[in-house]
Amino acid sequence: MAKYDFDQLIPRRGTNSVKWDEEPAADILPMWVADMDFRTAPCVVEALRRRVEHGIFGYTRVPESYYEAVSGWFSRRHGWTIDREWMIYTSGVVPAVSAVIKALTTPGDKVLVQTPVYNCFFSSIRNNGCGIVSSPLLKTGDTYRMDFDDLERKAADENVKVMLLCNPHNPVGRVWTREELTRVGEICLRHGVTVVSDEIHGELAFPGHVYLPFASLSDEFLRCSVTCISPSKAFNIAGLQIANIVCADEAMRRKIDKAININEVCDVNPFGVIATIAAYNEGEEWLNQLLDYLHGNYICMRFFCREHLPDFPITRLEGTYLVWMDCRALGIPSEVLEQRLIDDAELWLNAGTMYGAEGEGFMRWNIACPRARLIEGLRRFVSFAHPTDYNVK
Repeated sequence: MAKYDFDQLIPRRGTNSVKWDEEPAADILPMWVADMDFRTAPCVVEALRRRVEHGIFGYTRVPESYYEAVSGWFSRRHGWTIDREWMIYTSGVVPAVSAVIKALTTPGDKVLVQTPVYNCFFSSIRNNGCGIVSSPLLKTGDTYRMDFDDLERKAADENVKVMLLCNPHNPVGRVWTREELTRVGEICLRHGVTVVSDEIHGELAFPGHVYLPFASLSDEFLRCSVTCISPSKAFNIAGLQIANIVCADEAMRRKIDKAININEVCDVNPFGVIATIAAYNEGEEWLNQLLDYLHGNYICMRFFCREHLPDFPITRLEGTYLVWMDCRALGIPSEVLEQRLIDDAELWLNAGTMYGAEGEGFMRWNIACPRARLIEGLRRFVSFAHPTDYNVK
């Protein structure tokens, strides 16, 4: 078995990286945008190398082997059989979510979300002329849970047509259980609300937690839902712009396909197609080792915070590589804190308010980096929060 080196520090500045090159100051340590500082799986690099060497990059046809790779992966790894005709490819999960909202709503309708939640949900809803209805998650100790009574009340609004489910959840790191997903599905069925499940982080569930595709739980849920999936987060290929919409209901799928074409996100590039096939067919061993390393990073951060940052608790991380930190002890608004950390600690985190009002006082960390880089980021945070503490190892 190959052993992959996730400790290697790979320079990313000067590669036109949003994460690393958005801020021109060379000393800023970026731990914000949700991509990883690891090279992707070697099988993906090799497949791309072979395609690049061909030297001709015309318009791309998506072959049957692409659909076979996607369906084979989900069947093998998650026990969900996806029929070929259910899939619509597109250029990313955000374009997918936007097109699905366009297809299933009319301007003036409402879309239900569970805040704090992925910030692009808000723009996707607003850009389609819809209103946002929030059912805030409830913070309980070091984790979050759904407020099902509130969710039921909000779903009962006849103007709510769609619920955007984040499974697993960004930014609070929950991997929803079968029982939780079932209650969501039952509530939405009762009120005629279509569940649109963003499952881009699905491959990133940690030990003791199992990612369950929402649509795989029952035939009823399959028929009243749309699932958005992509290898981009798990295999660090977001820049290759590839995703899939899975919809079993034919009438709904026709509407989505039309919206994809209206939005002009119906074409994909050759590299996304090639990378997806390689990742799903050959990348499982690499992904398993990545998950072990990411979980090790979370354990490292948890112990570091207990020792050096006891007033800054982090949410229990069940999946994703995004850690939600409670910074309310500082008494600084999240957006102000984001800028002050950049200016004073040369550390870039995401302000919690990006993800809704419920994120005030919180910051989101991206820990998908070599462990030495993670520890350096934590030290910088300590230097800001406790400037007299010089003994952090």
